[in-house]
Amino acid sequence: MSDQAAPSAGPGRGICSGDMVLLADVGNSRIKLARLDDFAGGAGLPTVARRQDLDSRGFHPDNLERWLLAAAPGPAVILVASVYEAAAARLEATVAEISATKHRPVRQRRIGHLDLPLTVALDEPHTVGIDRLAAAAAAGLVKPAGRSAVVVDCGTAVTVDMVSADGRFLGGAILPGPALMARALAEGTSKLPAVAALVGGELPAMPGRSTQAAIAAGIGHGIRGAVARLVAEARTASGDAPVTILTGGWADAVRDVLPDAIVIPDLVLTGIALGATRACAR
Repeated sequence: MSDQAAPSAGPGRGICSGDMVLLADVGNSRIKLARLDDFAGGAGLPTVARRQDLDSRGFHPDNLERWLLAAAPGPAVILVASVYEAAAARLEATVAEISATKHRPVRQRRIGHLDLPLTVALDEPHTVGIDRLAAAAAAGLVKPAGRSAVVVDCGTAVTVDMVSADGRFLGGAILPGPALMARALAEGTSKLPAVAALVGGELPAMPGRSTQAAIAAGIGHGIRGAVARLVAEARTASGDAPVTILTGGWADAVRDVLPDAIVIPDLVLTGIALGATRACAR
């Protein structure tokens, strides 16, 4: 990882030609924004600040402009990692317009798998979601040397991925998150209503004493059981004693079924930051 280190002259500087470094994790539901404050922060991971979330499907340009002004009043470069191309394209177009019309120099770079300090041990690494790879790259710095890791990301989709003891991404499993499960039931049946499952991370009661409560119980308990089983399978497949790393917007809902997990809320954003050196050299 030594090629990723760089001297800092203030938050996020010294990596991309002296510009402030901003980060954008464009997901299916949210765009997570942050400023890189320290490239080698606590626990060996970059540290981020000025966190802001936008709606991937309809953010207001004014909200982005206000965040840009607060996060980086001077020259900046924004590193964009995306699994939702339409949202990323709108974000980049809005940033370009703000930069041009407000006389605020903001460069943009897309982060790809080749920018990350991570070996992807799959036949088609370019097809893997960049969020999964960024989280795995960050996990490679968090896990103890000589031990593998299981990375659980609780987002619109749930991913349970494996990082080998020597830091290679091995792949994993993907399943729908609670919101997608609820939407599938509502849209795929004639009478089942839409419900908000796992709101606030609270576990639904069992038995559910109404149709809505029964759906919430099925999704809430089902997703917890699925995550626990997938992690158990990954631990068995690893052949050692992997550390479990947990991240994502509703991670609290599965925390008790993964009692030994290390919780890192901004794991993907810190992984994106690890690609700064290579991305800025392009």
